[in-house]
Amino acid sequence: MMKYENNKISDLQIAYIGGGSRGWAWTFMTDLSMDDSLSGAIRLYDIDEEAARHNEIIGSRLSNRPDTKGKWRYATSKTIEEVLTGADFVVISILPGTFDEMESDVHLPERLGIYQSVGDTAGPGGIIRALRTIPMFVDIACAIRDFAPDAWVINYTNPMTLCVKTLYHVFPKIKAFGCCHEVFGTQKVLKGICEETFGLTGTDRRDIHVNVLGINHFTWFDQASYKGIDLFPVYRDFIQKNFENGYNEPDKNWANSTFNCAHRVKFHLFNRFGLIAAAGDRHLAEFMPGDEYLKDPETVKGWKFGLTTVAWRKEDLKNRLAKSARLVKGEEEIRLTPSGEEGILLIKALCGLDRVVSNVNIPNAALQIPNLPASAVVETNAVFSRDSIKPLMAGELPAPVRALILPHVENHGHVLKAALECDRELVYKAFFNDPLVKGRACEDDIRRLADDMIANTLNYLPDGWKKLH
Repeated sequence: MMKYENNKISDLQIAYIGGGSRGWAWTFMTDLSMDDSLSGAIRLYDIDEEAARHNEIIGSRLSNRPDTKGKWRYATSKTIEEVLTGADFVVISILPGTFDEMESDVHLPERLGIYQSVGDTAGPGGIIRALRTIPMFVDIACAIRDFAPDAWVINYTNPMTLCVKTLYHVFPKIKAFGCCHEVFGTQKVLKGICEETFGLTGTDRRDIHVNVLGINHFTWFDQASYKGIDLFPVYRDFIQKNFENGYNEPDKNWANSTFNCAHRVKFHLFNRFGLIAAAGDRHLAEFMPGDEYLKDPETVKGWKFGLTTVAWRKEDLKNRLAKSARLVKGEEEIRLTPSGEEGILLIKALCGLDRVVSNVNIPNAALQIPNLPASAVVETNAVFSRDSIKPLMAGELPAPVRALILPHVENHGHVLKAALECDRELVYKAFFNDPLVKGRACEDDIRRLADDMIANTLNYLPDGWKKLH
């Protein structure tokens, strides 16, 4: 049980599901190692037990370094019961399937001229990824209900909205929320524009105060300010002068990495709808009709963002596996660089060490966005304090933006039910309703695409799908 003394928490118990991660786990470990207000035990659980044991070695080595302040005991758990029992916090960061399945998610729709820049949230790729993710989250939710019902649950896995929706569907009393850093990226863009406009330096992204409303990866700001300055006129003026070139962040360039963008999609959406779209252009584009920003690769290039190929992800995985081996052998050390994520700040707030306002993905039960259904999982700001998350009233979405979001909210319901009941007709319905797919091909071709995508991920689906195939 965690203990509070001298504004510090000790003996905190954190269960990490997906503890063999070669990305988020290292980020989480690093952030914890740089903060001396928390300490305790981190138990790692992964279906790849060897990967979790490697992270146990890496985390222990990090904790034993003299230049780290946060000291943690790392241990690998063999079962989900073992990892969850006695946990104060549960972190979920898993890859549902492999990059072979993701390759089909992202690239098979291209045969119908349907292009996806991410493929993990919306579009055909997001739908099929959800079909194999939801059963995993059903099992996780049941385990949390049985072994750690009072723990706070932090999800980092995509598709974020459906992961959180599944957790609450299975265990309505769960204390779960989804964390996403996309909003932070848009705050950084506003910070950069603000500095350029007013000749400022050294401003903090957190000083850009925003009202967040929408759904994960399709979030919007209807208010943004910096120390009393309304940033909407500043943003509008910047767009008028820089629309064609976009905005290149000082340490990034869209041409050098497909994860970066010049924010021209954001600028265009602002001109159309009057709100600041608050996610990376790669994500935003996938929520819009398929004949707009993702019509074809040349159109994508014109908007100055990229199609992240799964071949790149596979090559990157090889590099991360090699890095893991070096870290385990002590041939390389993790660099102590803050990630900019807020997960640790939120844990501290929930422990009672602070009070934080941040964006969060939770059900719309308090009608924080009044003109979306209460059953929707939405992304808005919330106040985090001791053992409490209270969503802030974000207000209504303007009608044109709500119209863009509603098909995706409807699809979240279709896909959850399809996954739980192995219902192929509901998958077709979700495909037909998705803006990337709608009008891009005839219904028979879309059905065949859905069938082929399901067939390519059958190894990660319940037996009900195999009987129907």
